[in-house]
Formats: sequence, C-alpha cells, structure tokens
Amino acid sequence: MTCPNTTHYLSQPHHDTGPAYLLGTRRPGAQLTARLWVPAPWDPERIVLRQVVDGEPALSNAQLVARTDAGSWWEAPVRLVNPTNRYRFLLLTPDSDHPYVWFHAAGLSDHDVPDATDFRVLADDDAPDWVLDAVCYQIFPDRFCAHTAPHERTAPAWAQPHAWLAEPPLAGDPSAAAWYGGDLDGIADHLDYLQDLGVNTVYLTPVFPAGSVHRYDSTSFDRVDDLLGGDAALARLTRALHERGMRLVLDLTTNHTGVTHDWFRRAVTDAESLEAGFYSFDHYPDQYSTWMNVESMPKLDHRSQAMRDRLVRGPESVTARWLRPPYNADGWRTDVANMTGRAGLVDLAHQAATDMRATMRQVQADTGRELWLVAEHGYDASGDLTGSGWQGTMNYHGFTRPLWSWLAAPDPADGLNWLGIPTGIPRLKGGPVARGVREYTAHMPATSITHSMNLLGSHDTPRIRTVVGSREAQLVAATALFTVPGVPTVFSGDELGATGRTGEHSRTTMPWAAPPGAEATDELGPAGAWGPVDRIVLERYRHLGRLHQKLPALRRGGMRWVHADDDLLVWLRTHPDGDVLVAVARAGTAAVDLPLSCLPAGAVDEVYSMDGVGVSVLGDAGGHLTVSPTGPGSAVVVLRPALPGTEKVCTH
Repeated sequence: MTCPNTTHYLSQPHHDTGPAYLLGTRRPGAQLTARLWVPAPWDPERIVLRQVVDGEPALSNAQLVARTDAGSWWEAPVRLVNPTNRYRFLLLTPDSDHPYVWFHAAGLSDHDVPDATDFRVLADDDAPDWVLDAVCYQIFPDRFCAHTAPHERTAPAWAQPHAWLAEPPLAGDPSAAAWYGGDLDGIADHLDYLQDLGVNTVYLTPVFPAGSVHRYDSTSFDRVDDLLGGDAALARLTRALHERGMRLVLDLTTNHTGVTHDWFRRAVTDAESLEAGFYSFDHYPDQYSTWMNVESMPKLDHRSQAMRDRLVRGPESVTARWLRPPYNADGWRTDVANMTGRAGLVDLAHQAATDMRATMRQVQADTGRELWLVAEHGYDASGDLTGSGWQGTMNYHGFTRPLWSWLAAPDPADGLNWLGIPTGIPRLKGGPVARGVREYTAHMPATSITHSMNLLGSHDTPRIRTVVGSREAQLVAATALFTVPGVPTVFSGDELGATGRTGEHSRTTMPWAAPPGAEATDELGPAGAWGPVDRIVLERYRHLGRLHQKLPALRRGGMRWVHADDDLLVWLRTHPDGDVLVAVARAGTAAVDLPLSCLPAGAVDEVYSMDGVGVSVLGDAGGHLTVSPTGPGSAVVVLRPALPGTEKVCTH
C-alpha cells in the first residue's frame, strides 16, 4: 500500500530533530544518526545530507537501511562540530518530474534554498532538562489568593482597593491602581489545586515593590514587595514548591525601571553619580529614554558596564541574588526581552542575554540546580534565540497568534487586540496556519521551541474564552496547548472559563469559596468576576494535564504535520516509545483516513476522543485510522511503534 497524495503532509518525507529521528548523545564532537522517512511513491535513487561545517558545505551519502510497502528509511551522519550545526537532505531522482528536491525544516523545495531553514542542532545545549516535562501556571500575584486579609496590610498611596470578585478595569490608569490584595502565602495555600491541574512550575509576574499593581515600574530590585508578604514570603513559597518537586520562575525587567526606583532617583539628583549612567538622557534630568514613551518607565542603558554588573552580570547581580538561597528561584522570565539593550543604533540585546545566561550558569555550578531563562517576545524571536542567550521565549508568534487566527469566533467582540496589528482578529483556514507555524519554527533550533512557553493568553492579552467565543472552541485550544512542542502555560483562571477583553481586563481574581484572609480551601465558588465557573473546562484541563504527564511523546517528542484543511489539523509527536497522533477540529468536516503504515505505526494502543471528533481503527499495522469530525473537538491517539520484522532490511 502506498501513502495517499490527498493528505499533503503525509505524502512528504519526514525528519525532525526529536529522539526518534536524530539518534545519539548530543555533546560537542559527537556523531549522530539522522533518520529520514521517505513515503511511497517517492523512490529516490540517491539521498545526500548537506551539513555546513566551519562555514563550508560538507556532503555525505545517506544509506537506505529499510523498506516497506509504504516507504523507506534512510540514515546519514550529522557531526556536532560547531556551536550550531545545520543540515538538510537532497533527494535525487533522475528522469523524474522532480529530479532535484531539497527537504529542510520548512518542507520540500524543488530549487536551491538558503541555509536559514536547515535543521539545527546545538552542540552544547545546556537548557534545563526539567523544562521538557514542565506544565507552567502563570500567576498575577495580586489576583490569585489573599492569605492575609487586605485590610490588615498598609496600602500605598497609588492603590485603589477593590472587592475580591469585582470586575477588573478595562485599561489605563485605573487598571494599574486596582489592588485586590493577593499575596505569596496565598499561592502556597493552593499548591494542591495546582498539582491536581498537572502544574509543576509556577511563573509569577514581578514581585518587587513598584508604583502599580503590575509592578513593571519597580522601585527596587533588592526586596520583595511587603504587599505580597516580603522577602520571607518568597522564601516560604519556593521552599513549599521545592518540597513537592515543583519550581518557581520569577519576572525581571531588564529593559527599564520605574521613575521611583532607587537607581533612577539617584540618577536624576546627581549627574555625577554612577547611576546617572544607567539611563540615557536627552536633556538632563527631565528628558530621558523610556519604554514605549511611558514617562514612568525610564529605559536602562546597557552600554553602562556598572549597570550590567548591578543587574545581570556576576554573582552580586540582581539576576544571581534571587536564584540563590534562601529564595532559590528556578529561573527568570525576562520582560520585553526583544527591547532590552536596543535603542536606535545601539543593539546590545544579545549581549544582555549572554550576560544573564552566563550569570545563571555560574549559579547552576554553585548550587547544582538547572535554571531556565525565557524571554518575553511578542513577535518573531528567531533572531534572538541564537547563541548563548535566551533559552526560549513566550511563544506568541509560533503558537498563540496562529491558534487564535484559526479558532477566533466568526463574530468576536469588537475591539479585541490582535496582538499589535490594527485589525480585528482574522479567521484563517488550517492550511495557512500550519504553513506559518512550520515556516517560523524552521528558523530556530528545536530546543528553542521545546524550552518556550506556549500560551492561549496571558496577563497582556484578551482571554482565550473571549477570543474563541465558546466553551467548545476553548476545549479545542486546550488540547493544542497540551500537545504541541513547548511548555504548556496556563494563565490563572483560563481553566475556569474566565473571560477578558484586554490584558488588564483579563487579570481576574480566582473565585475561591473562602473569602480573603480566611482559612484556605481549594473549593471554588460558583462564579468569578466574569460569571459562572466552567467546571467542564476545569476537568478537561486536568485530563489533558494527566495525558501530558503520562505520554513521553507529548513532553519530549519531535513534531510531524500530518494533515491540514480548513477546519481540521492533525499532527504527530514522534518518540521512540511510540508516537502520539493529535487531531483538532474547529467544525464538522470530511473524515480523514490515515493508513497506519504511512505514519508509520504498528498499531493503535489508546484513543482519547473528545467532543466532536471520533476515531475509528480497522486492523493493526496494515490497517487504517479514521478521524471523523462532526463538530468542534479533538482526539489524542497513542500509537505503538512498528513491530520488529515488519521492515525489509536492505543490504548495501
């Protein structure tokens, strides 16, 4: 049986840099084995692997090692000789319609292509191994839980107290002043809830004192805000997390501070001070560079060696301090990393990332704890995810935007922010969405994707429920979140069906049954600020969290696109222990028949059909798997590897 041409991706050759297709231990100087699956009716006479070594192409012939009726397996060596190692395959089939075809990370090309979309492997990848198994939960500290009743805290002048279940302001100054009273001990009170959701990593937006509730306009990096419980509360939280095998990621603004920050106050009161060089003044002291023309957020100047020493470089820096005892955070999310160190003709962004990574390596060596460095980047981050800097990003461009554009409600609420583009959220077909994701991810090493946060939304965006407009569509989005490469990152409240029209409006509180300051319980009340708690969504998130924990392919596997039409997307997560097929549908559409031999797979072990997607299986290795969407829904199918002996081994 040959693979059908009607399923575009399934009829293409496949290779990825996951553990099923790139074999061997990845370390400097190692020689790995790259496996290429070539489906029938492709029958190349010769396949050449082209690797760039020291800037010069090096060619090696791939060997045909096995053949089945559905296709053939080829293998070729990849040597890890440079920091980043790039390679692609050339399929040569003389006297055919396509005699000369390149296969690279972005797909097939019948013409010469640039190296930019070659497969990429790092020789020395020190990104944390634990991140591959992480499920992350983003918490805006003021809105999760108040262990101490707000009336027992002394509110600063900027704060406007709000009732716990009051609706957050939509935008502007009122949103920055809206204080609900959540604190760090309140997070520690609900770790059972988080673990039941499958969460093992907590990411907090800034915890330093500031002139607003969002705390991106910090007044100091030297202490934790007393409103959140102070330094001791942070130490208690990390200790409680670590006792459960969980981890904590903090948030640092390396691009700017607040105007009330200790450094900026010294800078504007003493032109000869060291801190005056931390900022860039057009006219001292009242005209200075800012973040996005916001006067309350003066921009840091990374040309200052002293500022870099204070903030990101060395054992005495802010970066190092909060990763060491007694706080022991497990990493940093770096705010507006795409802007850090960039101003006009000055571009020190990569230097800032390298400084921060080097400091974290030093802390790792001292403590024995692997640390994660992830960047906020709302657009194309591929140019910044190179070298020894950021290990991953908040993957808005490669996940959030494509998924929104596929699942957006046909008639979304007016005025939703299309993440910086002055238009309503478009509703695109599945084909363009899949092509866009594939082209984008082809521009970076796979480790940059697997160590990035995938988000359906965050404290800076509308809520996913508002974007897609229904429970059914949100459940489809949740399946995608937990099954593509990268770290599933849930914004607190999404699992309850929370809504929100802007980033500020999305910063809703958790509707615990116990009021602020009362003895903690994980019991949820009937409604949040947005309306009823959706317990069906909550149970689905828990179910998906369990699947993510159970199936190695969902955590550590490679990625292969299988099918994309207007309303249905299907992909494989490839892994030596068995691939996992995922299907997500936004509407009812034609059924798709997938011969198991073409995946290739030995049999189907388990099927998890959810909502409007059914899966039927006929036969074993020679059988078929049929995906039948009758409406919005998804399916996760666990495949068994092809049995030994089913391949016809070729001799050379």
